Order: sequence, then structure tokens, then C-alpha cells
Amino acid sequence: MPVCRRKVTVIGAGNVGATAAQRIAEAGVADVYLIDVVEGLPQGKALDLAESAPLQHHDQMIYGTNDYADTTESDVVVVTAGLARQPGMSRDDLLIKNAAIVRGVVSQAVHYSPDAILVIVTNPLDAMVHVALEASGFPRERVIGMAGVLDSGRFRTFIAQDLGVSSSDVSAFVLGGHGDTMVPLPRLSTVAGIPLPELMKPERIEALVQRTRNGGAEIVALLKSGSAFYAPASSVLHMVDSILNDRKRVLPCAVLLRGEYDIDGLVVGVPIILGASGVERIIEVALTSDEQAALQASAGSVRDLVATMKNAAG
Repeated sequence: MPVCRRKVTVIGAGNVGATAAQRIAEAGVADVYLIDVVEGLPQGKALDLAESAPLQHHDQMIYGTNDYADTTESDVVVVTAGLARQPGMSRDDLLIKNAAIVRGVVSQAVHYSPDAILVIVTNPLDAMVHVALEASGFPRERVIGMAGVLDSGRFRTFIAQDLGVSSSDVSAFVLGGHGDTMVPLPRLSTVAGIPLPELMKPERIEALVQRTRNGGAEIVALLKSGSAFYAPASSVLHMVDSILNDRKRVLPCAVLLRGEYDIDGLVVGVPIILGASGVERIIEVALTSDEQAALQASAGSVRDLVATMKNAAG
């Protein structure tokens, strides 16, 4: 019998999309279809990636296209299309233009892949998940935002560097929206099982929390043009791998809440079990009053973004 090859479509052949395609293929997770509105761009990058396959010792196929018909029956669709932040530009500045882009590409993608799971990467992330939910008509379990995986990765990096330990021994807990209002939780973050507050003074922890909140902006300021793409692409790989291999990993992701954490009707980053059917369970943890207040404030920022989109739509 012929082997059923798994298929991932990555929408947007910019730095994030192309690097995500590279990560997915080189990990042997799936064949990748890279699609972009610019003629020649996805084809050129896909060809370059395909030619590296024998050197990287993998046999995944990588295709570039401008036609959504080529993406038919994708298992996962990763949406990276949109404008990138520039220095001095907030995620909110991107809102209206990227909402139109995401609405358009999601509508086309789900027409050809009605059973796919959507992983949204475009910023402002939490608001774009709202757009994708509306454009796709999919249940919340199959429309997931990539935010917490990246944010927790940044927090883990900063903790490991500060303590001089392996980042693989660091577990970091991050809730809330993707941006300045995210809620890193040092109380629930550990190093080889040791709670972070037992290893680091409060003022140092707070400095790392603030650096994590500003992690994307720090990179934008250093690059001068463009934004982060290596760590976002790695975060996409973790999510796609957990879905396609049904690993049921516990990952912080942006999902639509319906009463969990006392939040209803808003997309917010929370820990979930991610498997073959998408969001298999939302994990609720007991928060302190201060943590709950911070999470509510973060949700409020998402609510403002959604309201701005609705007002712009008339």
C-alpha cells in the first residue's frame, strides 16, 4: 500500500514561514507546501530548501506555490502571512492590515483543507486567532495561536543564562496575551523541579519577566528592520510535531476561552494538551489574586483589539 504522507501548508514565505518550513522538513515531521502571493518567492525558497535535503539527511518534500489548490487536504495549516513589525511599531499598529490578510488567506486555505488544524502566527497574535476562527468557521479546538511556546522559550532562555544552567532543565510558565501584557509566572517556573523563587532574588526575577514581555521588541530594535523568526519557527515546529505525532504535549497556546480562568469569548494564552485533534484539554491552574488580576488585564487588552477590529469593519 502507498504510504500516506503528512502535509503541512505554511502560508507566507517570509523569514518566519520559510524557516518554519525548514524546521518541519528537517525534523522529518511532514512534507511542506510553502505558499505566498509573491510569484517566484515560495518556489525559489522551496527549491533551495529541497536541495538541502540530501545534505541534511531527510526525505521530506518541500514545494513552493502561489495556488491554494496545491495545498488541498493539508493536515495542518500554519499562517505566518502579514506585515512584520518595524522599529517603533506596536503590535496594535499591525491590527487592521493584518486582519484583512489573515481573513483572506484563511478563507482560501480552509476551502481546500476543511479538516485541517490551523496554527496562527501572524501578529497581533491573539486578535488574529479571533479573525481565523471567524473566517474558518472551525471549532476552537482546531484554531490555535502560537504565542506561549515562544514566550516561555524566551523566559527559559533568560533564566538559564542568568543562572548558568542548561535551558533544557528550565520549565517556564507563561499565561495571557502575546505582548506587553503577557503574564509570566515565576511561582510555577522551575529549574530541574526547583521553584524559581528559591534560586533567584525577586528583583532579578522581575527583570527577567520584563525582558520576556519585551522579547520581541528587543529583537526588532537590534535588527533595525524585520523581527524575530528563528525562535518563532522553532515554536511552530513544537506545535506541529505535537499535533501530527499526537504527542499530547502540555504547551502554552492562545485559544478561545469559554469560562476557563473566568474569561469568556476571548483568545488568551493558557496551558493546553495539544494532540492529533488539536486542543484536547485546557488546563486550569489555581492562580493567586495578583496573577488572576494580571491575566484579566491581559484579556482586557485582547478585548480592546477585538473591539477595534469590529469598529473598523463598521
